[in-house]
Amino acid sequence: MDTENRPVLTGLLALVGVSVAIGLLGGLAVLAGVKVTGLDGTVSSSSSDSNASATFRLPKPSATATESATEEPAEPDPGTETSSETPATAISLSATQQSVSPMQQIDLTGTYQGGEGAILQVQRFENGAWSDFPVTMSVSGGTFATYVQTSRTGPNKFRVVDTDSDVVSNELTVTVG
Repeated sequence: MDTENRPVLTGLLALVGVSVAIGLLGGLAVLAGVKVTGLDGTVSSSSSDSNASATFRLPKPSATATESATEEPAEPDPGTETSSETPATAISLSATQQSVSPMQQIDLTGTYQGGEGAILQVQRFENGAWSDFPVTMSVSGGTFATYVQTSRTGPNKFRVVDTDSDVVSNELTVTVG
């Protein structure tokens, strides 16, 4: 082919060739950057789980007036396994609000040392028994936080339960209305 007689076609072919080369080099650079930063989801053999940092941080719970220092965690059901857990594994639950309007947010926070990664189920005392409230949360760094909303007026008793070990938190009461 005589390229001297077709300078526009020669220029277009050169432009396509350079674009392909730049695209390949850019793609390889992005792949290398993803691999180096760990964004590809794999864990390199030089890092360990203890050094991995979470991207979601929960606020530290604070003591509130709704907490009662004399309350003790509820006794486990007689049919459940008992273990030799120390009090350090107890779940401590607190609420930011003592009373709220119907459907106002009730912030629940707490600590669960030794419960890293545990899933906690929020429960409410209804008709003489504990019922699951449609809210769960996970423990991260020994702490947890979530919120609930209810239109049921009057005193509402809440607690949380570890879904795996059936460890129960203290109870707290929030007045709605």
